[in-house]
Amino acid sequence: MMISTRGRYALRVMIDLAEHVQDGYTPMKIIAQRQNISLKYLEQILPPLTKSGMIEGLQRKGGGYRLTANPSAYRVGDILRLTEGDLAPVACLGRGAEACERAGYCKTLPMWKEFYKMTNAYFDGITLSELMKEEPSAL
Repeated sequence: MMISTRGRYALRVMIDLAEHVQDGYTPMKIIAQRQNISLKYLEQILPPLTKSGMIEGLQRKGGGYRLTANPSAYRVGDILRLTEGDLAPVACLGRGAEACERAGYCKTLPMWKEFYKMTNAYFDGITLSELMKEEPSAL
């Protein structure tokens, strides 16, 4: 499983908004500059976040985007599932997948199910407020 730039950038945007919550609405242009994300790509990331109710946008002078809840209310898993569609490691576990004809005798299915469960539990156990506290580690 690989998280796409869409999911990674959505997390960066949400952290940015959380870190600047005291500023009120933040213009898209400012978010793009601070996060080094093109405006064109940001225009694709923000609508699903807005439609889901995670953020709200105000289209007028002094407008922009802001979180709709406290940073501690946002789980990384919810943001990734919204932007990635699903975190399933294999197609047969994906949302809306047809039943696999091999499921009854697939030796690897229990492993994939456990991995899927662990992945969701891991990402659901991290909030934006926790990510705000993280210090980037030097590689």
